[in-house]
Order: sequence, then C-alpha cells, then structure tokens
Amino acid sequence: MKISSIYSILLLLVACNLDSNKDTVAFTQKNWVIEQQEGGTVFLNNTNMEIIDAKGCTIWYRNKIKEPLQIDYIVEVIDQGGPHDRVSDLNCFWMANDPNEPNNFFINSESRKGKFNNYHSLTQYYVGFGGHNNTKTRFRRYNGEQNRPLLPEHDLSGDNYKIFANKDIHITITVENNTTVYKKDGEIIFKYQDNAPYRTGYFGFRTVNNHMVIKSFKIINL
Repeated sequence: MKISSIYSILLLLVACNLDSNKDTVAFTQKNWVIEQQEGGTVFLNNTNMEIIDAKGCTIWYRNKIKEPLQIDYIVEVIDQGGPHDRVSDLNCFWMANDPNEPNNFFINSESRKGKFNNYHSLTQYYVGFGGHNNTKTRFRRYNGEQNRPLLPEHDLSGDNYKIFANKDIHITITVENNTTVYKKDGEIIFKYQDNAPYRTGYFGFRTVNNHMVIKSFKIINL
C-alpha cells in the first residue's frame, strides 16, 4: 500500500475518533455549577468528577439542553469505608426550570445550596435511584407546586432497582416525542409519556451523604 494511502486512512481514523467524542462534556469548572451543603466536596479534574457529600448537593450542567436528546453517563458509587461511603441516592434531575426565574436559572444557586427541599418548586423530571438507604427507586415529574406527585408504578423496590457499589453503572436518559426514558445498564427502568412534556431545561446530578465518581458524561443530540 502506498504511504499516501496509509496516511489518508490514519487521518480518517483520527477524524472518526474525534467525532465519536464530540458529545463528551469535560469535568471543568466552566461546565458545572455546584450547589452543596456544608461538609461536602466536589473534585473536578477534566476526565471525571468525584462527589463526596455530607448533607446534600446538586451539580448542574451549566448549559441548557433541549429535546430530542440523550443524556449518557457512567458512574461508580464508592464503598470503601470512607466517612460518606453510603451506598444510596444515585439521583438526578433533568429538564429543570425555575418558574420564578425563567430567564436566569442560576440566580438562586446560592440560596438553593444543595438543600433538597429547595428544589421542590422547580419544574423537572427526577429519578431517585437507590434512595432511602438503597431500598427505593422512584420517578417523579415535578410540577413546580412543591407536592412532587408520585405514581404507584413509579415507586419501585427489589434487587433490580438497587445500587451495587464499586462497579461502573451506565445511565442513559432519552427525551424525545413527548416521552422520557431512563435506563440503567441498558435496561428500561422508567418510561413516561407526558401530555405536557418538559422539552428544555437543565440537567443535574443529585445526591446526599454519598461518595461517587462520574467517569463520563455526554449530551447526544438526536
């Protein structure tokens, strides 16, 4: 094979590799907004995010997202004897908006400060995976009215809905065609068709008294 042909193939492979990573979001301060109670820490080192939390935190992706899209991330919940190595609360918000501040979502970051009750007035989707000390997994559609309705079919328990520590967990969330789908390791956990869907908003990792490492995060436009 000619050297020029080999060179062309190498360029193509590099281009494909760059294209495959175009949706990956770096873990840098410019991409994330941290709202956290006292006693916790979040480490950002470009390739991953380590959350060590005491009393509650939400870490928001700074850019507003819009459907149709897929949110894709890999996370490990740590259980190695640390002070906050509690296997529970692999939670997240998506398509979040603040009805009281429709044009400046982060103006209330300092007042929210990671306290869970301060998020009840938002409009958003929420999954609490392995909540209540890893006994419950729940989906809620927050309506901005504090009451956070919970349908019986969205209140799950059992081994399929527990966190297994010290191993990679792959979460994908798809929002498309009035439907949002939450998957864990390729298995559909929740599929919700919304008659008044939230089509745009913010994504946030949510946890409390937990230690976890987010190893990759992608926003894939569909």
